[in-house]
Amino acid sequence: MDTLLFKPGNSLIRQSLSAQRGVVPTNGDGFGLGWYADLPAPGLFRDTMPAWNDANLHSLSQQIRSPLFFAHVRASTGTATTRLNCHPFRFENWLFMHNGKIGGYMQVRRDLEHLIPRAFYPFREGSTDSELFFYLMLSNGLQDDAPLAFAKTTAMILDVMSANHVEEPFRMTAACSDGKRVIALRYSSDNRSPSLFWGHGCDVWVEDGEVHFSEGQGCVLVLSEPLDEVGGSWHEIGESEILIARGGDVQVRAFDPRGGTRKASPAGANDDAHRYLGA
Repeated sequence: MDTLLFKPGNSLIRQSLSAQRGVVPTNGDGFGLGWYADLPAPGLFRDTMPAWNDANLHSLSQQIRSPLFFAHVRASTGTATTRLNCHPFRFENWLFMHNGKIGGYMQVRRDLEHLIPRAFYPFREGSTDSELFFYLMLSNGLQDDAPLAFAKTTAMILDVMSANHVEEPFRMTAACSDGKRVIALRYSSDNRSPSLFWGHGCDVWVEDGEVHFSEGQGCVLVLSEPLDEVGGSWHEIGESEILIARGGDVQVRAFDPRGGTRKASPAGANDDAHRYLGA
């Protein structure tokens, strides 16, 4: 995993110290890795150390090989800097990570917590709005239909914010995986979502800090911002769009929390349209 985490010119580790597109440039409130290997449930390694200053992270990423992994560096939006609040979050075979914020979170947190059913609530360990969103997703059928769960959960949160007269916007990019697919969403209530990009090819490698993809299908990267300064390798996911990747196949759809997801567009057809990386 170190090929993608450390070697690109704008690697996630570099972004933890100096993000180019984040609301804040420094993401030093912890980091996390989640990866799939031989077991159905993914591995998880999280800590509160800044990612740029953790020798264990570098050593582990040099040794771990995985066909699908998540990596996240955190900038807290108000909740405590603890290991339990670091992304990604895990439930059974699912991983979830998130950038952004539920507007007026402290104002609506109690109402939203009460919407998590008893079956899922005991598994909630931290205090972040990100983990809360994940368990609401599970409550809304994530394991059966991830895009629909994104729509139902987003609509639910917007309704609670409206009922509490919250004026602060809801903004997010998020990604989840069951070990076979990656589903990533970019959405906000004021059209100012955090950035989200993707790239693909038959294979990927890094040379002199630049990321290269070979022609074909098989490898997909979803990330908060490009890993280098070469624009041709990356496609931006537009406002209110959801990406679904399985194997080498990528679909990008329009997303409406009140109407679900609409017909898929071919990958790359709409190229003009905290930090993380999902591979």
